[in-house]
Amino acid sequence: MALDSAPINLTHHFLIAMPGLDDVAFARSVIYMCEHSDRGALGLIINKPSDINLQGLFDKVELPLRRGDLSDSPVFQGGPVQTERGFVLHECMLAGSESVYASTMTIPGGLEMTTSKDVLEALSSGAGPRKVFVSLGYSAWGEGQLESEISDNSWLTVEADLALIFDTPVDQRYDKALLLLGLQSWMLSPEAGHA
Repeated sequence: MALDSAPINLTHHFLIAMPGLDDVAFARSVIYMCEHSDRGALGLIINKPSDINLQGLFDKVELPLRRGDLSDSPVFQGGPVQTERGFVLHECMLAGSESVYASTMTIPGGLEMTTSKDVLEALSSGAGPRKVFVSLGYSAWGEGQLESEISDNSWLTVEADLALIFDTPVDQRYDKALLLLGLQSWMLSPEAGHA
């Protein structure tokens, strides 16, 4: 008699790439999972900055950036899907039970992901969310694909720590994510194994 394993939900978790994952888009990446269901998964790589900062992004979309605290912040490569589209991860900005921004996904764990320009307009005026993470592109998996990659030892998973996204220097995010599991990179073998 075969036992069906309970479905996993990795929303508000980090995926941490194992050393053997040599796909250039995902090698040594830490991905914040915005959504995971039986239909698939969506996340943003939080440790791969692009060559543009927020000031440069705002210049491109022809908006002033009246938030000096953000102007030098990097724009990240969130993943290989829709790399021309912006995604803003930020603290919840609710008006009643609705987000204050148009195209927003509320993520259990205290964050929202907004894809509409109104969040940039709020930042442009000097307002908007206090802490933001901006990426171009996202990472996605079809039905069962992520579960298969996890069973093939491509990823480690751990509940997300928001300080890692907003307060940890980019070059330390991979190692700090591993520390959430009590691991260091030297402990991991690049060779996949199965018990």
